[in-house]
Amino acid sequence: MNRIAARNFAVLLGLVLAAPAAARDLPGGLVYLRDIDPSIAQDMRYASRDNFVGQPLPGYDAPECVLRRDAALALRQVQADLAREHLSLKTYDCYRPTRAVAAMAHWSQDRDTGATKRFYPALEKRTLFGLGYIAAQSAHSTGTAIDLTLVRLPATSTPPYDTTVAYGPCTAPAAQRAPDSGIDMGTGFDCFDTKSHTRSPAIGGEPKRWRDVLGAAMRAHGFKNYFREWWHFTYGPHPRAAYDFPIAPRPR
Repeated sequence: MNRIAARNFAVLLGLVLAAPAAARDLPGGLVYLRDIDPSIAQDMRYASRDNFVGQPLPGYDAPECVLRRDAALALRQVQADLAREHLSLKTYDCYRPTRAVAAMAHWSQDRDTGATKRFYPALEKRTLFGLGYIAAQSAHSTGTAIDLTLVRLPATSTPPYDTTVAYGPCTAPAAQRAPDSGIDMGTGFDCFDTKSHTRSPAIGGEPKRWRDVLGAAMRAHGFKNYFREWWHFTYGPHPRAAYDFPIAPRPR
């Protein structure tokens, strides 16, 4: 190899090694959900401005669901069961970098401008951490937790989120909340309110029935629900290693 060729090879090798690890290979047996089951809808809220922080969170460089392979395979089984009932899953959040968890905790203690009050209409922002709605550590960072809902098939796309619109609180009727293609579960996603508790006595009728359908489908394949959040489920034994790599675009 001549000197010029050697130098070019060294430059190319350096570019490869400098590429984000997540773009080449996910660590710890993690996978992109689209590679396991592309039929599961994804509406990754923390890669957008439609979330309680009001902006994309650190580490969400792409709107992709990343999970441990065993959790993703179990989720594929849930999806297969639901498809027979003309239903589909839709994910809101999956793997969450620890830097994003830290950003959430910092936000909860920062000055309240009221910009995202619709997510906690009956509470003070500074109380969200102590009440268990925001945590210093999250199973999401291990790739074993997932936030999701149900959508009817054939699925329709979620109308665009408009930052100029004053959407109603997360506890308001579905038509008044921010747009969501999911089935009405009685509250919106990430609604910091007792009405979001999976078995809240304030929720009845169809929303309660759909919460039961979601919970039963997830339990049948090893997922456990967090009682304060109808949308939050974890899979498998704990603890697992927590990660902080950014979510990169899925390799084609």
